[in-house]
Formats: sequence, C-alpha cells, structure tokens
Amino acid sequence: MNLHKNAKIRAWCEKNNVELCFTPTYSSWANPIECHFGPLRDFVLNNSDHPNHTILTRRLHAYLRWRNTHASDPALRERLRRERARLRAERHRRWGRPATQIPLATAA
Repeated sequence: MNLHKNAKIRAWCEKNNVELCFTPTYSSWANPIECHFGPLRDFVLNNSDHPNHTILTRRLHAYLRWRNTHASDPALRERLRRERARLRAERHRRWGRPATQIPLATAA
C-alpha cells in the first residue's frame, strides 16, 4: 500500500489545497529538497554525538535558522550547487554498484 496515495491523504490534500508531486523511484536528483540534506548532514549530523533527541532537535533548528538567515550567501549557494550536481551525477547509478559495468573479455 502506498501511504502517499491513499484516500485519507488525498482528502487531506484536497482540503488543504496541497498538490502532491511524485518523483520516479530512485530519482533523488529530481527532488529539489535533496540538495539540502547533504549540507544538513555535514553541519549537524556528521561526527556528532548528541546526548539525546532534544539536543539534536535544538541543533537542527539552530542550523535551519542559520541557513534561512544566510540564504543568499555565495559560499552556501556554491555548496548547494555542488550537491545538486553530485545528485544529478548519481542518477544513472544503482546504489551499491559501480558507476559503470566493464564487459568481460570473451575467450576466442
């Protein structure tokens, strides 16, 4: 069962004037929000040891406040541009597999 397409979700969307836009499976490169997860991971989650969920939530909110305050920062825009490019480059790869398959030479 697809949770995003059931009658309850569709009714809520209609009531709240929300349009769901589905992206193809395995197409994170097509979702505009995906490029924001890399910097969020880098600045908040990587190499961290948050003692509890409350502290983690506070740090996530602090990052989001900083991010929204510095939305036009050139360095941040460049980081997001590189993250979008990285995601687009992955679109032809299957997770856990090499980027290209090299055919094996056949014996004559």
